Amino acid sequence: MQGLVMLVGRILLATMFVSAGWSKIGGFEGTQGYMESMGVPGALLPLVILLEFGGGLAIIVGLGTRTISTFLALFCVASAVLFHSDFSQPMQSVMFMKNLAIAGGFLVLAAHGPGAISIDGRIGRRW
Repeated sequence: MQGLVMLVGRILLATMFVSAGWSKIGGFEGTQGYMESMGVPGALLPLVILLEFGGGLAIIVGLGTRTISTFLALFCVASAVLFHSDFSQPMQSVMFMKNLAIAGGFLVLAAHGPGAISIDGRIGRRW
């Protein structure tokens, strides 16, 4: 049962990143412009897409789970600070806390691994 719960948890954590990465591919120029308006170099967008889309898929299947979870946790914290730190807007405060909560979930996943129903679990990988 624990392996199944871990699989469902990974899917729930990662699905929004797969979706967000996919939407950034379709809206590349708009996303790049938004990043630049917030002081983040638009040239980083391909890396963001790779982390969100590719990293999200890797989390779902449980490949490189500990490492990618750590990167996604750091990404969530950085995104909170860069894009959601205008606390004069209540919704930005909610988004900031949401990002921190998701980062916490990824840190737990990084600490405990993906569970038995995963590529990492199947091949006995601990990275």
